[in-house]
Amino acid sequence: MRLFSLHRIFFLFILCLFFACSDSRVDTASATKKIAVIISTLNNPWFVVLAETAADQARALGYEATIFDAQNNTALETDHFENAITSGYHAILFNPTDADGSIANVRMAKKAGIPVFCMDREVNATDAATSQILSDSYAGTVAIGKYFVEKMNKEGKYVEILGLVGDNNTWSRSKGFHSVVDHYPKLEMVAQQSADFDRNKALEVMESILQVHPDIKGVFCGNDGMAMGVYQALVAAGKAGEVMVFGFDGAADVINSIQEKKILATGMQFPKLMAKTAANYADEYLNGKRDFAQKVPVTVEMVNQENVHEYVAYGSE
Repeated sequence: MRLFSLHRIFFLFILCLFFACSDSRVDTASATKKIAVIISTLNNPWFVVLAETAADQARALGYEATIFDAQNNTALETDHFENAITSGYHAILFNPTDADGSIANVRMAKKAGIPVFCMDREVNATDAATSQILSDSYAGTVAIGKYFVEKMNKEGKYVEILGLVGDNNTWSRSKGFHSVVDHYPKLEMVAQQSADFDRNKALEVMESILQVHPDIKGVFCGNDGMAMGVYQALVAAGKAGEVMVFGFDGAADVINSIQEKKILATGMQFPKLMAKTAANYADEYLNGKRDFAQKVPVTVEMVNQENVHEYVAYGSE
């Protein structure tokens, strides 16, 4: 009788252990997967739209999504990647801080088996990110360059305000612009300075430039935040009606300013499209797909005072 009781107790123990393990396997299998959205900076409405759209799309696809702000700091960006890896995130939607400085972070995630999908900005490597969804900045600024030449009547002094020097978008936009403008010798660039894609820095830079070059006719800015800072400096100097300002992004402030005939033109990017594409790619990857294009270009469209009614902030009507 005692032996029978021992066998029964042992049998019940094994049965409980089996169900406990089965429950554990079910919980693990059914646990919601997590996607990290790591953004260069949230101190810019354009990147806020990019981040929130990416996170919202990931959630709509059934994932947990968390946004991390690198504050334009590659060291902080590294902390976010390490956190994503150790915290068990399954994919990263990434807006790099620096085309070269961010490569190590992407490779760190890849080594850990976590796919990275770059949005808007790229890293200078073709063996790190799973895919990079990027605005065609060069072609977009070619169109702006042509419009700039037309509005400047092919002559006069002008200024270029650059973005972050470590971001490939800065140089793609500058090269696209100059591929047109440099063919007109009577157009003279009297200053070219970086304002880090920051509105306040652009205001300060423009104030300093105006002290040395008060007779400029136009300013091309590498993003809309800087365009607004430049316009603010021109207003303060009493030159808002004398100097033409051109931006790039399609941000709300500049779309409104174009409608109000304050700023002449911008390049409309589509951050919502890029963010949704990145989230969709992550979902496809996590469901087994492995064949992705390394670079996926997204068209940029020029918005000016003639066609602005066809657009809204960060997209078209």
